[in-house]
Amino acid sequence: MADFRYGPVELYLVGFEGEAPDTGVIDALGDLVDAGTVRVLDFLIVSKSEDGDITIAEVEDDDFALDLHEVGIAGEEDIEELAELVPPGGSAAVVALELVYARALAEKLAASGGVVLSAERIPAPIVNAIVDLADEN
Repeated sequence: MADFRYGPVELYLVGFEGEAPDTGVIDALGDLVDAGTVRVLDFLIVSKSEDGDITIAEVEDDDFALDLHEVGIAGEEDIEELAELVPPGGSAAVVALELVYARALAEKLAASGGVVLSAERIPAPIVNAIVDLADEN
């Protein structure tokens, strides 16, 4: 059987107002970590000046009271590509989240010779809008 140290990892680019994410967002992320649902592997803040100059800052464990497990796992090329999506004068967080809840499934898939051929996440606002439209009919 495959024995994985980590489950699947998702890399997020999350835009926000100001220079740092809202504390409520950090608290919600902390709740997911405390519940064992996800682990925060890497966390960076990307800022883009009005002139388009990009600043990337690694977040430290104690900046947001999150235990970061694999700082640097977000690759330089990925970060540069994501930074291009930040609007001038804006800021965003690059967050690598391990989906702890999916590790056992990933192990079983690998052990059986199965491979994930495609995965796509549908954002919550879209799912909720579709369900709301279906409920109206």
